[in-house]
This record gives sequence, C-alpha cells and structure tokens, in this order.
Amino acid sequence: MTITEDAIIEKLKNVIDPELFVNIVDLGLIYEVKIGADAAPPAGEAGDATPTETPAASETAAGEAPAAAATNPPAGEASEEVSGEPIFIEMTMTSPACPAGPQLIGGAKKEVSSIDGVGSVEVKIVLDPPWTPDRMTEDAKDQLGIF
Repeated sequence: MTITEDAIIEKLKNVIDPELFVNIVDLGLIYEVKIGADAAPPAGEAGDATPTETPAASETAAGEAPAAAATNPPAGEASEEVSGEPIFIEMTMTSPACPAGPQLIGGAKKEVSSIDGVGSVEVKIVLDPPWTPDRMTEDAKDQLGIF
C-alpha cells in the first residue's frame, strides 16, 4: 500500500486542539509532510528535540510510552527495528507557549502511526513562519465564529 500525503492529512484531521475544538489541519498548523527517503529532517537537525516533543505526563499515564523510550532503549537492551515508511511532519502552534503542544504532537504521532505501512513518525515544531488566523480553513473560521 502506498502512503500518500492526502492519507496522512486525513488522519491528522482526527487530532483536535483541546482549547479550540478544531482539528489541527483546519487550524492551519501543519506546514509540511514528508514521506519515505524525503522524511529525514534537514541536515544537522536529526535528534534535535524541542521541549514540546516529549509527551506530557498525562499521555504516558494513559499507557502510551514516551517517544524517547521507543527510540532510545536503556543501555544493554536491543532496539526494535521499525519497518515501514518514515514520516516527517513540520507543524506549528497557535502560540509559542501553547500548553496543548505535547498533546497535539502525541496525537499526530499516534494517528499517523496507525496508517498501514508507516514506520517512524517524527513531528517537529517550527515557529517560523508564525501561525496566523489566515492559515485556517473557512470551516475552522466558521466553527470559531470568525468572519
């Protein structure tokens, strides 16, 4: 099965911002999706982590393993190979201090990972260009009462 950007975008529509109650695609938070060999982060950024890439304690309490545990096993343990196409997503937040950041990242990884044939999923938060309401779809603007 071939994984397409459209299939990934459709899955990302299942991730709802808990403060605005609109999905992250319609909010305009997704900047870029790369699949396969193109999915590697730009040179010099592999392994870089921003504080928002770590799942919140509430996510790990719900039974999800932290992302670092899945990619960096403790010394002496073998890492499990992830087969399938790697996916790289660049997204932003509605504000740099968005408290829902870890939840949105975790939701994006979970949804995209559920697609048959997907291997690793990396989500990178970028703040440039900054998000503005102009990025929202008309549906999102309607839901939020923005005319």
